[in-house]
Amino acid sequence: SHFNPIQTQAFHTLYQTDHNVLLGAPTGSGKTISSELAMLRLFNTQPDMKVIYIAPLKALVRERVDDWKKSLVPTLGKKLVELTGDFTPDLLALLEADIIISTPEKWDGISRSWHNRSYVTKVGLMIIDEIHLLGADRGPILEVVIVSRMRYISSQTARHVRFVGLSTALANAKDLGDWLGIENVGLYNFKPSVRPVPLEVHIQGYPGKFYCPRMNSMNKPTYAAIRTHSPLKPVLIFVSSRRQTRLTAFDLIQFAAQDEQPRQFLQMNEEDNSMILYKVVDSSLKHTLQFGIGLHHAGLCDSDRTLVEELFYNNKIQVLVCTSTLAWGINLPAHLVVIKGTEYFDGKSKRYIDYPITDVLQMMGRAGRPQFDQHGKAVILVHEPKKSFYKKFLYEPFPVESSLVHHLHNHLNAEIAAGTIATKQDALYYLTWTYLYRRLVMNPSYYGLEDTAAESVNHFLSSLVNGTLEALDDAGCIKVSEDNVEIQMPGLIASKYYLHYTTVALFSSNVHSESSLEELLQLLSSAAEYDELPVRHNEENLNAILAQQARMRVDNKLLDDPHVKANLLFQAHFSRLELPISDYVTDTKSVLDQSIRILQAMVDAAANGGWLRTTIRAMQLLQMIMQGTWSDHSPLLMLPNTTTELLPSLPFATLDEFLSLPSQRLRKLFERFMSQSQAWNFLPRIDLTWRMRDQRLSEGDKFTSFAIDIEVKSNNTRRSSTRAFLPRYSKSKEEGWWIVVGSTSTWELFAMRRVSIKDKRLSTSVAVPRVPAGTQEIALFLVSDCYVGLDQTHTIPV
Repeated sequence: SHFNPIQTQAFHTLYQTDHNVLLGAPTGSGKTISSELAMLRLFNTQPDMKVIYIAPLKALVRERVDDWKKSLVPTLGKKLVELTGDFTPDLLALLEADIIISTPEKWDGISRSWHNRSYVTKVGLMIIDEIHLLGADRGPILEVVIVSRMRYISSQTARHVRFVGLSTALANAKDLGDWLGIENVGLYNFKPSVRPVPLEVHIQGYPGKFYCPRMNSMNKPTYAAIRTHSPLKPVLIFVSSRRQTRLTAFDLIQFAAQDEQPRQFLQMNEEDNSMILYKVVDSSLKHTLQFGIGLHHAGLCDSDRTLVEELFYNNKIQVLVCTSTLAWGINLPAHLVVIKGTEYFDGKSKRYIDYPITDVLQMMGRAGRPQFDQHGKAVILVHEPKKSFYKKFLYEPFPVESSLVHHLHNHLNAEIAAGTIATKQDALYYLTWTYLYRRLVMNPSYYGLEDTAAESVNHFLSSLVNGTLEALDDAGCIKVSEDNVEIQMPGLIASKYYLHYTTVALFSSNVHSESSLEELLQLLSSAAEYDELPVRHNEENLNAILAQQARMRVDNKLLDDPHVKANLLFQAHFSRLELPISDYVTDTKSVLDQSIRILQAMVDAAANGGWLRTTIRAMQLLQMIMQGTWSDHSPLLMLPNTTTELLPSLPFATLDEFLSLPSQRLRKLFERFMSQSQAWNFLPRIDLTWRMRDQRLSEGDKFTSFAIDIEVKSNNTRRSSTRAFLPRYSKSKEEGWWIVVGSTSTWELFAMRRVSIKDKRLSTSVAVPRVPAGTQEIALFLVSDCYVGLDQTHTIPV
């Protein structure tokens, strides 16, 4: 019915001016509504311009999409699209969208080619949620891309882009505001104490050198905190791992039983509880829900997670034990929040490290949400030596520093690829748009700068640029000559597929003309994108078991290495092995998701070398990932419910025989397996015809060049879309194809083109510029990027 004091103070600037705004306020202050005011302003004054809303996590993007699709979008009659690793809308959807909600990485990838993308230059308002995460691992993406690049684009196109940054209370808001282009008006930085719903915080310290016994000693105080502070109202308990969710919940049930109230947290009758338990998949969750305690972590299936959220939201269960990531993802209200321990196991450094303060603040912010409570309570259980640190910093505004110094390589490479940077001077000028540039002079010692004299700052920035460009040059991504910089093919590939420059350098130096499938899988697993794949406590033992079952050998001395684990997860996926624990299911999904763009880059790197055999093998590796099978196994294993044991009993031996079955016979054969006939409907049947033209000799008759006109038709009349049939891959994807031209005698690749077949047909032309004179025939390949066994080879006489 009315705005709170924080929203009221910012209202005039947000809704009646076009000034940039930085709004720093505690979690639960209603900052989202403040950003909506800026959106309404844009839609009133420039209805043809777009809003970009950047949220740092997929879960936050999802939350915002769900919320606005229910309320804001239908009321205003606007179009909204989601842009994350899980959802990539097509060009038309992006052009028509009024609101684009994206993760930083996705917007970075899209805005790199801003010259060619009109929807990037039609942005009128950019809202950056949780902008204080600038200092975290992914902060450089926010820094370089979101604001620095968009401000740069705005200066080049002479179109004003308004920026609204949303943050927790900040210690150095002035610097952040200066970077956002805020001058006299638009900077709002409220103290942590002005939270609309007052928050009472209790910090308790616990001794104990070792992590697991200390976590165990915190379970009784957690139960006591619930009994004292929130005996009847909702309680969220944050722990560091999935294992801890189970251990904590089981101990709480035990303490409740000792109090002779085992079902004190259950707020529904036995009959309703029995019906709900029937739907639950996870056995641990099934056990805890009987006593009114929910579990929430990434290892649960979607249906279990949704069910738990609904039960907690509707007060059917009182306690929810969850991993810390829930603090960012889902807006579940609680009267009491208990943070059980402030460390988590970091797989990369193989030790326990502290949560960032921002995460602790976010978890606390889940207590006492404005719509539900008059006040909230937070109990933080910490290691005794850290108690005084948390007492000080939880009530102080949060200082934000830049972490761009250590992550500049990929961003400079992307700008050189886009043509924004062509000289060293351009690179220096580009850095002046960054937050790093503002903080260098304000906190020089943090960045290793001795003083703030102009000469020292210039020397620091020049050294940073020179060192970064040298590393990119050594990796083969760019070529530096005196003051000029020029992009090379590896650099273009890294920028196009959004990969770390060292990954593409690894491909450039290790992919060769005779690379085997085993070598390519090893290279894929060695990509820098898998550096942070978690290898948890004792998982090297599980990896040893997988290694014994693996078809290709791995280094048994490195079973605790994330890249070896990635290799084993790939092989388990191809061999359809049962994974030892549910964490490995989630890890496999993460590994497969990343692999697509890495492999597409590997295909381009092999094609750039002119290596036909290696290029085809990299394409086959992508097919294997999509279908969860080895390339030398029967393509019939693509069919749902089909196993190696079942193959001999099938009434067809090849994919062609399967696809040529009459539909009535197929239905009769697979009455029990409807999904088989579904595959019959969905798998494409492709006819390809070609015609060669414009053949001529060149370079003193050493080479012949020509063009090939290609017609491709999809003959499956039952198919209504080009959505790929991928029963063993978690994401939906459009079918894609490669047209490859090469020699099967010398295994040299002459030309390659990536295509998609829309409306059941494709007409395209491939230029083949340099075939050695005297070549008798060449091969034309049509290779799928998702199906095993549907590739075609055509021989063309020259």
